[in-house]
Amino acid sequence: MLRINFINQLILIKFVDMNNIIQSSLLTLQKSKTLLIKLSNEELSDASVSPYYSSVGSHLRHIFDFYYCSLEFNSEGKIDLTSRKRDLTVESCCDSATDYLNKIIKKLQAVEENIKDSIIVIDDLGCGKIEMDYTYSALLSQANSHTIHHYAIIGYILDRLNITFEDSNFGYNPTTPIKEEVLLKS
Repeated sequence: MLRINFINQLILIKFVDMNNIIQSSLLTLQKSKTLLIKLSNEELSDASVSPYYSSVGSHLRHIFDFYYCSLEFNSEGKIDLTSRKRDLTVESCCDSATDYLNKIIKKLQAVEENIKDSIIVIDDLGCGKIEMDYTYSALLSQANSHTIHHYAIIGYILDRLNITFEDSNFGYNPTTPIKEEVLLKS
């Protein structure tokens, strides 16, 4: 736990002048990098946990695809969230996943000057593709929350596979009360 907290503190120092949304995303994505260092390819791709039989790798690939897609404009200057890479090697190979993550981090670091821009986002919410007005900051904020949500699912998978990951806030939104606070309020 101390090691991860130390890494996060180093990142905070490095990105002090960076936009808070980008900084938060980078700190959140750093957890993926730390997890990938810990896992073997077999652990990354193990899809034996019920009820959905998804793997840590499938969730990381999904997270990375969302971010990558959020950082790419189509030929019409819009961001199409339905047009994801879905590179399945990311689900089974820690090196491929790490390479993909590093590309995302590099692209994310270059976004800062566009963070307040208005953009058009295409998505399918269940009734077909629609276009929505967004700001880049809102989309990246959504990507960060989406990542934390998938980290919670990954946490369940890791637990069922008996893999420990020493990060006390992995999968918790920063606004989630920690256990001690919940007990004090009761």
